[in-house]
Amino acid sequence: MARTSIASTVTVLQMATSWNEKVTEFLTCVICQELYTDPCTLRCDYTFCRKCVTAYIQTRPDAVQSKTIPCSFCRQDTKVPDQSRPVKEWAGQIKPSIIIQGLIDTQAGDTTEDIADSQHCYVCWELGETTRAALWCPDCEVPLCDRCVRTHRASPDSREHKLSDLSWRHRMKRNRKLTCTDHTDEQVKFLFMDCSRLSCQSCSVLYHRKCESVVTLKKSKHELKVTSLSETHQLIHANIQAITETIVKNIKLKEQQLLDELDTITRTITDDIQAVLKHEEIEMQMYRQHCEFIDQALVSDCEMDLYDAYQAWESGAVELGDVRDTNTADTRRIDAIRFTPDTDNVQHILDDLQLGKIGVTYQTGTCRKSYPVMVDTTDGWMEEDVEEPDLHDVTVLLVNGIQTCVVTDAKNKFVKSFYTTNNQPCHSRLPLDDSPSGVTQLKENQVMVAVPDSSQIVTVEVIPDLVLLSTITTSKGYYSLAVLSPSSLAAGGSACVDILDMTGDVLRSVTTHNSETLFTYPAYMCVNNKGNILVSDWGKTSVTCVTSEGDVVWRYAPTGGKALSIPAGISTTKKGDIMVVDKDAETMIQLKETGEYVSDVITSQDGINQPLSLCIDKHDSVLVTCGREIKTFILT
Repeated sequence: MARTSIASTVTVLQMATSWNEKVTEFLTCVICQELYTDPCTLRCDYTFCRKCVTAYIQTRPDAVQSKTIPCSFCRQDTKVPDQSRPVKEWAGQIKPSIIIQGLIDTQAGDTTEDIADSQHCYVCWELGETTRAALWCPDCEVPLCDRCVRTHRASPDSREHKLSDLSWRHRMKRNRKLTCTDHTDEQVKFLFMDCSRLSCQSCSVLYHRKCESVVTLKKSKHELKVTSLSETHQLIHANIQAITETIVKNIKLKEQQLLDELDTITRTITDDIQAVLKHEEIEMQMYRQHCEFIDQALVSDCEMDLYDAYQAWESGAVELGDVRDTNTADTRRIDAIRFTPDTDNVQHILDDLQLGKIGVTYQTGTCRKSYPVMVDTTDGWMEEDVEEPDLHDVTVLLVNGIQTCVVTDAKNKFVKSFYTTNNQPCHSRLPLDDSPSGVTQLKENQVMVAVPDSSQIVTVEVIPDLVLLSTITTSKGYYSLAVLSPSSLAAGGSACVDILDMTGDVLRSVTTHNSETLFTYPAYMCVNNKGNILVSDWGKTSVTCVTSEGDVVWRYAPTGGKALSIPAGISTTKKGDIMVVDKDAETMIQLKETGEYVSDVITSQDGINQPLSLCIDKHDSVLVTCGREIKTFILT
């Protein structure tokens, strides 16, 4: 009886889950693939999130020009009530979908529970930061900021999670984990049908050895992976079949074209032969008539009949001769029809035919290869710029919970900052007398910038707008900077790396190793987690790791196909892996902490063009400057 009750309960739960999934699908925006946020319905009766409509309009210049709101599903246009208002406010004029919002609120009330109203990102909080949260993940039951949301969606383990808005009064919850009554720190995993008990792993060993009928309540990670692999197999299988069917269809079309051509030629020849036969029958009939006329004249006693017969014979012979001569001269007689199969060429085409490639990625070794996903692009242009921006170096700070990107613009002689507040992109600029070059973080809200032409190093406060704090003059011009300690920094100049104090005085200079010149143009540098200096040198086309005392730890200067062209920006991940961009090769390579090559991580195919500098934030997101743009990648 108990077993039947449990089975019925499971059936009811399955039906409820199926119903909830269908309702959720009905309440999902087709643009962002998430539950509607502030839903609005267009004239064509399709409903979207208001923010999604606004974002879609901005991708359609024709819509902005015609002052209409296009439907991304059926392409039907909706007129803008007040066309004089800014484009970003057009969607706000559309009436809200009260029914859809009511269904969302009802479902949320049926499937949610009261939880602590956290306003900060959980991931950032774990890292010791206080970043304001933007969305809620019901599967992980954590709030996430905008940056962590992108990471969350890029991760294979969480890309299918449906994120919800924090503004909801209640948040959707995931299926709660059932814990064992005897072992409260373990999760219930099995249903033993023999005794109708739910148990954890420990209970199954201790109390249920004799139970024969066991149901696993939740699939393991590997089982889910097998299921996902099976689904992927079916999709690829169907895709291969579709491609093959298309090719076979085209071959059948070629076959039909040849058969139609054969039918046309055969029909034409047959018609010509029938015409010739008809003409020959007429000739024979005329010949018989002449013969009969002559026979009659021969038996007649009248001489005039003989003369008429003679005249008729002469004229008939000429006419028939003319017809025969004309047919012989003007008519081309087809002798035979042949088909020559081009089997060699067809076989050659079939041998070269590629339906596609099945790609498989493997994870081997202790240093895992990283794969990039571009999540954002920031334009470095500002209204005050007089020339095309040339973003020379970049770093990222977290100021009062706001992630701020600081770059140097060499052509326009600005230090620039870019950040987002209240969901609005913002920027700031600090003009300098000469072109800035390298930039490095000094404190949580301060950076130091090298100005080589004027032999200066300036300190800038980031709040996140930029404020000039101080300027020191050095004995030479430096291109690159890296902070070693609160009282010293490394600076790359002409054929040297100098260790400076905070007043700009040279404590020691690193120039040679074993009587060999180490550097020519150390344009970029950084400090790893061991306090060693990593120097990217354009002139030596190498990456060198040196201690602050000047000892060489290792040097990466490959030759042949792996040779560097113009090594530029360099940075390290939390795990110690080294990332270096090669400007001319348009790649970002990954090195081990010991200077050994791992792989090309980002290439021009991933969207970078003439990359110059890079930095890696606390979340291991990579920011790369390409001309006037800053591209952000997540390494998965």
